[in-house]
Amino acid sequence: MKYINVAIIAHVDHGKTTLVDALLKQTNTFRENEEVGTTIMDSNDQEKERGITIYAKNTAVQYGDYKINIVDTPGHADFGSEVERVLRMVDSVCLVVDAYEGPMPQTKFVLKKALQLGLKPIVVINKIDKPTAQPEAVVDMLFDLFVQLGATDEQLDITDGRIVYAIARDGIAKRNMSDEATDISALFETIIEQVAVAQNDETKPLRMQIANLAYDSYIGRMGIGRVVDGQAKVGQQVTIIANDGTRRTGKISKVLTSLGLKKMEVDAGVAGDIITIAGIPDIYVGETVCADPDAIPMPAITVDEPTLTMEFMVNDSPFAGKEGKFVTSRQIRDRLEKEMEMNVGLKIDFDGSDGNSYRVSGRGELHLSVLVETMRREGFELQVGAPQVIYHMVDGKKHEPIEAVVMWVPEESSGTIFERLGKRKGICKNMNTENGITAMEFDVPTRGLLGFRSRFIIETKGEGIIYSSFDHYEEYKGPIEKRDVGSMISGCGGSTMAFSLFNLQDRGPILVEPATEIYEGMIIGEHLKGSDLVVNPTKNKQLTNMRASGTDEAIRLTPIRQMTLEDCLDYIGDDEYVEVTPKSLRLRKKWLTEGERKKNGSQKNG
Repeated sequence: MKYINVAIIAHVDHGKTTLVDALLKQTNTFRENEEVGTTIMDSNDQEKERGITIYAKNTAVQYGDYKINIVDTPGHADFGSEVERVLRMVDSVCLVVDAYEGPMPQTKFVLKKALQLGLKPIVVINKIDKPTAQPEAVVDMLFDLFVQLGATDEQLDITDGRIVYAIARDGIAKRNMSDEATDISALFETIIEQVAVAQNDETKPLRMQIANLAYDSYIGRMGIGRVVDGQAKVGQQVTIIANDGTRRTGKISKVLTSLGLKKMEVDAGVAGDIITIAGIPDIYVGETVCADPDAIPMPAITVDEPTLTMEFMVNDSPFAGKEGKFVTSRQIRDRLEKEMEMNVGLKIDFDGSDGNSYRVSGRGELHLSVLVETMRREGFELQVGAPQVIYHMVDGKKHEPIEAVVMWVPEESSGTIFERLGKRKGICKNMNTENGITAMEFDVPTRGLLGFRSRFIIETKGEGIIYSSFDHYEEYKGPIEKRDVGSMISGCGGSTMAFSLFNLQDRGPILVEPATEIYEGMIIGEHLKGSDLVVNPTKNKQLTNMRASGTDEAIRLTPIRQMTLEDCLDYIGDDEYVEVTPKSLRLRKKWLTEGERKKNGSQKNG
């Protein structure tokens, strides 16, 4: 058996998972009567709902004499740590690029990581059936990007049989735009021609590195990695070299290999294959598993540092403990410790806390909000603070993370967006208008993007598209105001009344429905004047027995904006929390009573 290992990398929405669908379906991986659907690899609930890939997953197909291991990777910069580690398992990458959009911020990020590891990418220009497709121009853009990222001459030579044109949704790939094609075999042939078959020396002592983790409620924790040398056999005694160099022994109880979506138990995993091993309960990403106790460990898997941090706290609101199963600091701590084992892009500070709160650092708002949403679905109840950027000190000066932002906005909205990003210390790098759509590229401090996306949607009337990815650190740009609106804060507890909300909606958008249970200090809406406003949303109309025509005004409430978890994190200020329970998302002030807020100087006055 010959083994070929490739990862599929791309910017979000450029068609990685759809391409994997086509590769699986056209190699008869499924039975004829099997229901498989689309984006098969996105198996997690949140992946299906959000329409994105969050976790890197590996599969395999049989093509002639070759077993091709395929790793599907996330496209969001926030999950870059997933991409960085799986690239160690493969011999090449398929770089998928949209035939109209061309290289995007995340394309640059994942390509840079692949080039640094010396991989020679196969370029897949996808969505060539788009009316606006410009495949030739995209190839030129890619060539420029390869040069900009310091590719070697060998890596640069993409025109030498390393370009494939595809319509992944229809399962079609071809070598040249003029070719006729009905299947995806052109991509398979390119992979077999361009990617070296994995070294397959089974006589050497076992050596493999763990690049990913899996969990099974029956088997326990499992390590996924590529066997570099030798064989991993069931029952084999092995030495595990930890990331800090310490060595311990263990025994492999099960070896699993992939074919399609199935994991199959085998007696041994051989050099060149990507396998899953069980039996080592404390296995961790980056560790080397080997048969020789004196073996040299494989190079450590390094992951970029987090750029955002957030406080996770025990819920102490008046409604605490009413909706969640897991509410104590010990339960939250145990869950975060478990997450750290699997999520290597995350850092958690347990030492600097008071026992009720923990500082969790990640690669971006989405990275952290996916964790909060996962905990919420598992039955946890907690509070989270506003995301804060992580500063670096360089030569005694404060430096902050800068993100590369790419946007497409309707031409009439471009001036407003330009002005708003200017106030947030954004610097325009490129701008051009075509067919009524303005494309803009900015460098913006990460701080400037906190709370910006919700304003962006409003200003572009939902027609704008925005992507961003961490680019570099620069010297601190000075103060940035996160938002120009204040909060409407309930001054009492009770149940909201339609009459009160109707009278308050002139002050700003209301965020709660009538008949919602609230408490003092809870945020029930935005105050457009910019200052915080304490209100009573529980007041009902005084009814009398006198009636006159025209005195009763019909109560018509503007439909409320349904806030997602990301919207809530985007909205809150430094003195506000999001209360997260399995059933509800509530916004609240850090200090619930007006007296406490004044005492602590957190009231935003007009």
